[in-house]
Amino acid sequence: MQHMTMDVRSVLRFAVITRLLSLLLQALLNCAIPDHEADAFSPPPAENPLLLNPITEVLLGGLGRWDAQHFLFIAERGYVFEHNFAFFPLLPVVLRSVAAGLLWPLSPWLTLHGRLLLAVALVNSALFVLSAVALYGLGCLVLQDRRLSLLSALLYCLTPANVFLMAGYSESLFAALTFGGLWLLERGATAKACLVLGLATGARANGLVNAGYLLYLPLQRAVCQARKLSRDPGDKWCCLHYAWIAIRFMATAAVGVSVISLPFGVFQYYGYKTFCEQSSTQGSISPSLLTLAQQKGYRVPDAASPMPPWCLKPLPLLYSYIQDAYWDVGFLRYFQLKQIPNFLLALPVTTLGLLAPYVYFRSDPEYCLWLGLFNRHAKEKEEKPPSGFYSRKVFVYVVHATVLLLSGLFCMHVQVLTRFLGSSSPVIYWISAHLLVSQEPLLVEDHTPACVIEKKERKPNHISLFGMAWTRLDHNPITELLNQWGECSFRTHCILGYFLSYWVVGLALHCNFLPWT
Repeated sequence: MQHMTMDVRSVLRFAVITRLLSLLLQALLNCAIPDHEADAFSPPPAENPLLLNPITEVLLGGLGRWDAQHFLFIAERGYVFEHNFAFFPLLPVVLRSVAAGLLWPLSPWLTLHGRLLLAVALVNSALFVLSAVALYGLGCLVLQDRRLSLLSALLYCLTPANVFLMAGYSESLFAALTFGGLWLLERGATAKACLVLGLATGARANGLVNAGYLLYLPLQRAVCQARKLSRDPGDKWCCLHYAWIAIRFMATAAVGVSVISLPFGVFQYYGYKTFCEQSSTQGSISPSLLTLAQQKGYRVPDAASPMPPWCLKPLPLLYSYIQDAYWDVGFLRYFQLKQIPNFLLALPVTTLGLLAPYVYFRSDPEYCLWLGLFNRHAKEKEEKPPSGFYSRKVFVYVVHATVLLLSGLFCMHVQVLTRFLGSSSPVIYWISAHLLVSQEPLLVEDHTPACVIEKKERKPNHISLFGMAWTRLDHNPITELLNQWGECSFRTHCILGYFLSYWVVGLALHCNFLPWT
């Protein structure tokens, strides 16, 4: 317990420091690099700037680029345009609550938009720290290896999707709810896990895929209970016990899937009522927004306009229509020669995502072919079950990550895979930590507290920038590896180089309206 407390402190400390460093770097890079004139959503301001708006824009303006414009717009003015409905409401609700509540005393000096930017910095930083701790707790339960759990959580603090977990996107909120919900589910708190994972669907549509956990984990427990009953031939009530196990599984799965799907369904129904049962007129929308809609071709709800085509479909899903009509998302649509640079951007995370199922399947093909529901070693009580990345519990997480990877690779804009997987699945961090632990000589070989054991005096001149930045962080294998960069293995250079380069380059490009993942 003492070691776990030390680990949590290390994760908390590193997460806070990386958040502060990210905020500082994005402000400096935003000032140093001129903004690119991108063809992005850019609504007119709702208010004239106040005293603190200029400095807020200088310090935090980089957090409001690209899709963050949509979230900030929704938080400030609601769902006005049709394509705004691609962005789910939980983050705008949270940001508006903080801006109008906690930050309300600043209203004489800072407009609502400025307070929303400040809310982005505060809320996403806090959520990121919570998600890092939740990832560590989830790793301890699933991996059964505290050292690997710590290393994974520390790698998450240097995630290649860093800028999206800091800017006005829903990734930090989704990661915190997903990792926290899965941690509750692994602890057996199924009801609480359903509620938390349901909230995650209110943040991002891919929260629907989390329903797989609510189907698989109860099924796995039901199969385990049924196998225990089968070993007791003298049980007269075995049929009733089997029936009870089946009923409990079906009820748990049905309720869990319903709770996770409910936010998505409610939001789609709201979109249907807004555009397909139009009762409002354009008079309720400000003239500046109507002008923007006419210039850009944005659809607004208007009873005098023709009904949108998606309203006439048997299953009128606004979200699917927006992805198809506005972003050209569909099966193999991104497989074009001009998209090769974006495929190269996604290559590192795709490689890690494919390595995970390959490595796991090779460790026990039979267990994987039985879908993790049966264990041929179950009767061998003396055999120690595998831990770390080969733990039996990792199976469903690898399957979940593989489903996300394949759907993103073939059906989405492939460059978003980095943030898509980085905020939705712990597997990217688990496989990275596993590769480091298994191949890096500087890391401890046993399963004692996680840190680097090289006690010999080392020259801190291999990478002095990192040495200066991280030397005060104790019990942190990542910072120790950075301090001894010149002596690390090639694989460590590849993994940490990928994490750090995307961490920094993403800040420089995204915060200045330059294309990034």
